[in-house]
Amino acid sequence: MTELQNNPLLPQQPVEEDEIDLIQLAKTLWESRKTVLKVTIIFMVLGLLVAIFTPPEYQVTTVMVPQVGGEKSKLGGLSSLAAMAGVNLNASGGSEISPLVYPKIVQSIPFKKALLQTKLTFEGIDHPVTYYDYYMNYYETGFLGNIMKYTIGLPWTIKKALFTRKKARVKPLADTSRLIWLTEDQEQLAKYLDETVYVNVDDKTGNVSLTAIMPQPLAAAQLGQRAQELLQKFIIGFRIKKAKAQLNFIQGRYVVRKKDFEAAQDRLARFLDKNRNVSTAIAQAQQERLQNEYQLAFGVYSNLAQQLEQAKIQVKQETPVFSIIQPITIPNERYKPKRTQILIIWTFLGLVVGIGLVFGKKYFNKFKEEWNEKE
Repeated sequence: MTELQNNPLLPQQPVEEDEIDLIQLAKTLWESRKTVLKVTIIFMVLGLLVAIFTPPEYQVTTVMVPQVGGEKSKLGGLSSLAAMAGVNLNASGGSEISPLVYPKIVQSIPFKKALLQTKLTFEGIDHPVTYYDYYMNYYETGFLGNIMKYTIGLPWTIKKALFTRKKARVKPLADTSRLIWLTEDQEQLAKYLDETVYVNVDDKTGNVSLTAIMPQPLAAAQLGQRAQELLQKFIIGFRIKKAKAQLNFIQGRYVVRKKDFEAAQDRLARFLDKNRNVSTAIAQAQQERLQNEYQLAFGVYSNLAQQLEQAKIQVKQETPVFSIIQPITIPNERYKPKRTQILIIWTFLGLVVGIGLVFGKKYFNKFKEEWNEKE
């Protein structure tokens, strides 16, 4: 390329005057090094304040493997290989719940509402309080949070104070016994739970990891334990719903038929006691009728008793078992904030802003001079 440019037989291209002069840039930075240093130090101090006053967060994680009962798939190992590819080849005919649905369960409103009522133990509070009460009455955002709230977030704070009461929802007069009702505060905390309690599923191994985050280690462990128990309860409820409904139906019929059998048995016994020495045809016919009623009631009652035991066994067979690989433990180290990382990021940001101010001021002055010359 250089030889072509130096060839006198070829037309020469004019040298562009707008080419970046690295030496001039370095000189400009060196001359304005105090400005860059001051801005960097200011951002470093801000980063130090952010790192110090950001409330700590503690994280707990449990890993479990769901194991369901019932028939095994006739496809054997092919179903596991297909599951890795996202294809379900389960031929058992059961109503198993895929682990991929577990995150949706944790994000559901009934699950969150149950978590909001979980009682937790916090340092500085002499009695257990619910998750809802803690964030409504005890939680403090800290020095930095208050500064952000009453500076950058001041317009939103004023807006919330002025319009929250006006927007308060009134419970409708219609029957809502079957509907889930959340107050505005509960709805905000339910959204916050998406960031503090969540589930990750490993598609290849099928392992399910549940994570909980709280400002204190013991509270984080208690919330994680409660979330794990609730998740297992919800999954078991979904899994055995059909078998449980069948069990309840048979049990109800069993109770009714048991009373019918006992009533028929009592009627036959009373008749035999009253007619021991009576051998008339009417008495014999009535005795046969009572014995037939007794035999029929006994047959139905006995059959239902067998079905009841089978239904109980079916519920046990379809109840999933969770193998806990990594149990909940109280963390000793905080999850956030990572103070060193915060300080480095803010220092680097200050350096970038300082350099930007130097060159921005230079090009602004240059633009201003050109503007004045054209005028």
